Amino acid sequence: METNLYDLSPILRVLLIGALVASVPALWVYLRNRNKSAVGRYQALVVITLFLTFDLVLFGAFTRLTDSGLGCPDWPGCYGNASPLGARHEIAEAQSALPGGPVTHGKAWIEMVHRYMATSVGALITLMVVLAWRARKTNDIHAPNPWWASFTLVWVCIQGAFGALTVTMKLFPAIVTLHLLGGYTLLALLMAQAAHGATVGHRQSGLKVRPVAPWVFPWAVVAMVMLIVQAASGAWVSTNYAVLACNEFPGCQGVMWPAMDWQAALEVWRPLGLTASGEHLSFQALTAIHMGHRLLAGLTVLVLGTLAWALWRHAAMTKPAQWLAGLLVLQLATGLSNVVLGWPLLAAVMHTGGAGALVMVLVWVMVVAKCGAADHRQME
Repeated sequence: METNLYDLSPILRVLLIGALVASVPALWVYLRNRNKSAVGRYQALVVITLFLTFDLVLFGAFTRLTDSGLGCPDWPGCYGNASPLGARHEIAEAQSALPGGPVTHGKAWIEMVHRYMATSVGALITLMVVLAWRARKTNDIHAPNPWWASFTLVWVCIQGAFGALTVTMKLFPAIVTLHLLGGYTLLALLMAQAAHGATVGHRQSGLKVRPVAPWVFPWAVVAMVMLIVQAASGAWVSTNYAVLACNEFPGCQGVMWPAMDWQAALEVWRPLGLTASGEHLSFQALTAIHMGHRLLAGLTVLVLGTLAWALWRHAAMTKPAQWLAGLLVLQLATGLSNVVLGWPLLAAVMHTGGAGALVMVLVWVMVVAKCGAADHRQME
């Protein structure tokens, strides 16, 4: 059944639902922090928004892995309605015509819940911008830089645009990959603000930030670059459904180095399941996508593992070192589970979440290192 890819008629109702969802954590933050300063309320809002954004990334992975990304084939609503309730007839008709297809009642609800969550996060970030600019007017020296919150709002709008393109371009692999990386970037922006606020609060309490050696920050940046490359390759595996190209480890298809088509694997701008020339993507190309992720995974573990070991030996960084090491173990376990257990849903969602958590930890390290390095210079 044909439907318009864009139908903006329900957009106000979708935004209203998102605002209502956002009002619950916003009210909770206000009630728990009503006696605090504007800066304190802002920091509390940043933390809850960070937590809900991480949940959104996890639910986005769940949406993708349950093939619910086209559960509602138009945007921003569902067959021109604000919820699947108003689209019962259209969904039933599509499901009847193609029972195993992308549109079912369950998948439509999963897709729309994901959109409601994304809208609510956007509403909370909008509130962050308002509070940040209001805190700026108090002339509090600890007030957050409102431009950080403003840029975060711009970024979440860009994310919304990529979310729309994910649907209207029918799960185009490059768009889906960029959408996931954009989610990790949003986590990084929020984590940077939360970590900076925690550092400021630490100093306000009369506690000094432990000095951090100058080498920590650049090495954390190198680790972040490596992690971004690995996350992109992982998203490329997932969006091309290449996980099951190999179902054993350390070998693949009974050999250590199977037949692979790297040229087709590295074609970025093409539809799902097809090459740029319109031919079906070969199994050898899927194998190359899978094996490329494995090779990068080894290098990523080496870089991040070395950083975790170095941080462990640094008195001011033992906590993030523990988190890095623990998350690396989780990523290895869930990655292997995806291969040998046939891509179980729980392991796949946790693998996506683990990558997001690693992004947050590395941002935490960079913020603390930046502040601590300044204290280190002052002590010299």
